[in-house]
Amino acid sequence: MNEALCEAKAAMDEDEIPIGAVIVCKGRIIARGHNMTENLHDPSAHAEMIAITAATEAIGGKYLNDCTLYVTIEPCPMCAGALAWAQIGRIVYGAPDPKRGFSLFSPSLLHPKTEVESGVLAGECADLLRNFLKKKR
Repeated sequence: MNEALCEAKAAMDEDEIPIGAVIVCKGRIIARGHNMTENLHDPSAHAEMIAITAATEAIGGKYLNDCTLYVTIEPCPMCAGALAWAQIGRIVYGAPDPKRGFSLFSPSLLHPKTEVESGVLAGECADLLRNFLKKKR
């Protein structure tokens, strides 16, 4: 999660919403991503989407069953859908997103075999986003 926080800080340095993600497979980071929606003028350029693309390229296939995504904020429904199609094995996220997070939806948007862990470094993840948004307002 610390590496995902580094990605979130990189996003903040680029004046992007500070959300970061890394994907780990067999004990090593195979992909990184942070929000790039402003720089790319692309509403789908979320940290998770960037990381998914890099991870599938790294492993040479579209399924991430043996991988874990670490992301600072709970994925949105769009990202959860992409993670379901990629059949990610596990998702670990920091802070919940009570307004736009995937957990608001039932049934789950994730693949049925995906394991989820939440609350990892939640305070630090939430503070980074909260402080960024305060400065913007």
